[in-house]
Amino acid sequence: MKKLSVFILVFLISFVLFSQENKTLKSTAAKNVSIVNKEFLIPNLNKKSHKIWVYLPPNYNESSKNFPVIYMHDGQNLFDAKTAYIGEWEVDETLNDLFKKTNKGFIVVGIENAGEERINQYTPWSHKKYGGGKGAIYIDFIVNTLKPYIDATYRTKPQQKYTGLIGSSLGGLISYYGALKYPKTFGKIGVLSASFWFSSEVENFTKNYGKIENVKLFLLVGKNEGEAVVNDTQKIEKLLLETGFKSKNLNTKINPEGKHNEAFWKSEFQEIIKWLYNIK
Repeated sequence: MKKLSVFILVFLISFVLFSQENKTLKSTAAKNVSIVNKEFLIPNLNKKSHKIWVYLPPNYNESSKNFPVIYMHDGQNLFDAKTAYIGEWEVDETLNDLFKKTNKGFIVVGIENAGEERINQYTPWSHKKYGGGKGAIYIDFIVNTLKPYIDATYRTKPQQKYTGLIGSSLGGLISYYGALKYPKTFGKIGVLSASFWFSSEVENFTKNYGKIENVKLFLLVGKNEGEAVVNDTQKIEKLLLETGFKSKNLNTKINPEGKHNEAFWKSEFQEIIKWLYNIK
């Protein structure tokens, strides 16, 4: 736990410093990424408007097709080195490349994190030392406010089987929570390096709500993230299977070289998308 305390402290300090440094960088976002021109407030979380990035498939404007939508957390880290914390995921470049290879297109909605309130935003339960616990409010916002707006504004495939939810670290925890709370809304779930350590309540939550149908779940963790992180992920996998979650819908990957950073998650992103959406 001492290591976790140091990690969180370093993260918060580095986030502030890196945000200042990023002001001098050039944008690396692809031309098919834009910021929604609308204010999105999350009630009872904080008083700031959250930026929403939207990635559209390369052929969106030349097509009349509708596309699957993937909702992702820490939106500032997904597309642009200028806004990212220690490197971006390159979601836009990765999906543009996948489109060239397979002609499969996606809409990605990146939601800005709440900065100093990030722990509150991405944790469904509170921690005696780190606080938090407003994650349910955030997930409700995605389902009841953001998703209806996206479905009304863009050509989406709004059904559960086309709708994804992906995140890493605390974002992985809240993605997992969202999957079990709203299994009729989200059908494709990416849980990367999830902070299952944050609360033991995740175990009871899994036992009570883990038996869900028609949801595909990809659990990713790196061995270099630490034995505890790997063990926590394997424990959740075991609990899910014990509740009746179908093994064919669960993919757990332990990367022997994986570390807790954007470079690791970026390197695995295309594989995760291909498995979730059955792309060969």
